[in-house]
Amino acid sequence: MLVSPSLLSANFANLSSDIEKINQSEADYLHLDVMDGVFVPNISFGFPVIEAVSEICKKPLDVHLMIVEPQKWIERLKDCGAEIMNVHLEACLHLDRTVNAIHEAGMKAGVTLNPATPVSLLEDIIEQLDLVLLMSVNPGFGGQKFIQNTIKKVKELRNLIEKTNSKALIEVDGGVNENTGKLLAEAGADILVAGNYVFKSENILERIHILKMIS
Repeated sequence: MLVSPSLLSANFANLSSDIEKINQSEADYLHLDVMDGVFVPNISFGFPVIEAVSEICKKPLDVHLMIVEPQKWIERLKDCGAEIMNVHLEACLHLDRTVNAIHEAGMKAGVTLNPATPVSLLEDIIEQLDLVLLMSVNPGFGGQKFIQNTIKKVKELRNLIEKTNSKALIEVDGGVNENTGKLLAEAGADILVAGNYVFKSENILERIHILKMIS
């Protein structure tokens, strides 16, 4: 299993220490949630933090933009050191154009779906995607309870990917722990995003290892 710990749950008063633990861990990515207070009811952090994290993090940055008009910030995000740019389907009026622009900037393109957004809306673009991020909580806050219907959505998405021969990976974010992680893996998920489960524990490296061993 690929693991992408969510920076949103880290200790921002001692961020470099937490990132160094991620560097030492088996994590495959570092997940960064950018919130604007418009698309979601919260504000997290912006480009200065992403740039600072990029300078000290040895893992690829998996950046999830929970913002309106994400297409305006493609080049800026690339300059910050992002490897993956995740945009919400619900925030993109011209999704095909945005995905193409992300690729042209040299980043992998991911599309995120909110809990109530059906997988079927990806049918016409799934072959162009490197990643699909399914939200298993309503975006905007950490520490929420896992939405069980996500298991069904992962299965539906896996079927769509296989039917179209897409190479897209399935990522899931929200309420992920060793128990929900096993259910997601069985349904066909490739990447688990975990915030509180990792960063609020006494042993970050151990929690990441537990998720890595899920198959």
